[in-house]
Amino acid sequence: MSSLENLDIASWKDLTNRKDKIFYRFFEILPGILSLSTLFFAVFFSYFKPAWVAYFIIAFDVYWTLKAFNLIFYQIVCFKKMQKNLKINWKEEFQNTFPNQEMFQVIILPTYKEPWKVIQDTLSSIANCSYPKDKIIFVLAQEERAGKEHYEKIRNLALKHYGNSFFKFLVSLHPANLEGEFPGKGANVRYAGKIVEDFFKKEKLPISKTIVSIFDSDTKVFQDYFYKLAFDFLDSKNPYRQSFQPIPIYHNNIWVAHAISRVVAVSNTFWQMRMQEKPEHLVTYSSHSMALLTFLEVGFPHNVVSDDSRIFWKCFFKYNGKYSVKSLFYPVSMDAVEAENLSKTLISLYKQQRRWAYGVIEIPYVAFGFLKNKEIPFIKKISHMFNLIEGFWSWACASLLILLLGWLPVFLGGHNFKVTILSFNLPRLTSKIMTFAAISMCFSALINIIFLPPRPKEIKPIKKLSMLSQWIFLPISLIVFGALPALDAQVRLLLGKYLDFFVTPKERKL
Repeated sequence: MSSLENLDIASWKDLTNRKDKIFYRFFEILPGILSLSTLFFAVFFSYFKPAWVAYFIIAFDVYWTLKAFNLIFYQIVCFKKMQKNLKINWKEEFQNTFPNQEMFQVIILPTYKEPWKVIQDTLSSIANCSYPKDKIIFVLAQEERAGKEHYEKIRNLALKHYGNSFFKFLVSLHPANLEGEFPGKGANVRYAGKIVEDFFKKEKLPISKTIVSIFDSDTKVFQDYFYKLAFDFLDSKNPYRQSFQPIPIYHNNIWVAHAISRVVAVSNTFWQMRMQEKPEHLVTYSSHSMALLTFLEVGFPHNVVSDDSRIFWKCFFKYNGKYSVKSLFYPVSMDAVEAENLSKTLISLYKQQRRWAYGVIEIPYVAFGFLKNKEIPFIKKISHMFNLIEGFWSWACASLLILLLGWLPVFLGGHNFKVTILSFNLPRLTSKIMTFAAISMCFSALINIIFLPPRPKEIKPIKKLSMLSQWIFLPISLIVFGALPALDAQVRLLLGKYLDFFVTPKERKL
């Protein structure tokens, strides 16, 4: 058992010991202080010590150029693995490698106010997959707070069209305002998990031979997805101490989504591809899977915004650091942000990115867990903490430092600095470094074009050109939909203004 007694800590307020409260609150404040201090001192020293900042900016730009090429290298490696896996017949592979092995698949689909078209597409992809339907148990996890008219409409349509498509089609209705819960995906999934547990006990089904997948409502699976998942599960040395992560690609509406939304979505895919080549730091994200036995034993998070990453950390501490995430190197398709019009799309996109950036709440949770758990090796603690802190600091600061603050010494450095050779060459040197770094963007654009889904007949061929030209929005997206929402999330945590769960609206124009 873990020495961290309470795995369901949401904030310092959940603790009773005064020293524990102070420790936890310190790490809630730390990310925001680090990011704001970095930006403040960049401006401060640009005025008082412009040469220092100039040398720092040059070194920082070189570092991020190398990091950009590191990113593209892992993108290419991961992309090749994904392409290879998509060409394999995983049904044959599974049956040949694990003959007579049977695995149940539970899919929990938490929903709120998504339109029927979104849920229908997800259900259709699962119903049409190659995995035997008599081994699939589907759970439509609905929210009472969505309103009776909406959830009854979705439930009736789902049962009418797909009620007989699987071994069992379960429906759960998560009650509103349950004590101790945070309204969001996690609480809904946890409630649905109890329905699944009761069903398995009643039907005497083998929990130990079952995989549960927690999907976002817009998740569409590829034909052999569940065979690939079952193969990797059985191929794992200890599948009860691993989660299984597909690669999220945002292809459901990629041809109709706004260019800025596509850039943000594709950038997220590439970042996930890079992380899946770094399994030592990979955590669960969005749609993912795990052993049902582990899911029930640990309990899905029900009181935090970042429930997808928190389930990993709960398992990590429950099993004293002996838990990891295994990449499937196999995709699932999801939606890029798309609302009724451009302005609403941009607002939703910002709020979605802020919610993802609010994963910064894992820093105090993990730090506190490391403090209390003496079983986890010290080196592993340092590695994870550095990765978390550096990751969220970079998210909030890197693009601002690279794209904006590199000019500050020139503008604020005063006459004595402006007449130096360093002042004259700084903009030119940083521009050349960033131009070199932009080569990585070209590789990303090429990968994106290669892997685009077929163009719908309603979309004109010239649209493909916009898939290349969209990358001119990358600098804007890095700041407006990267650094700013990350700073927003960190400042809210710093001030104790905890963020609510934002459900990204789903619209389908095709």
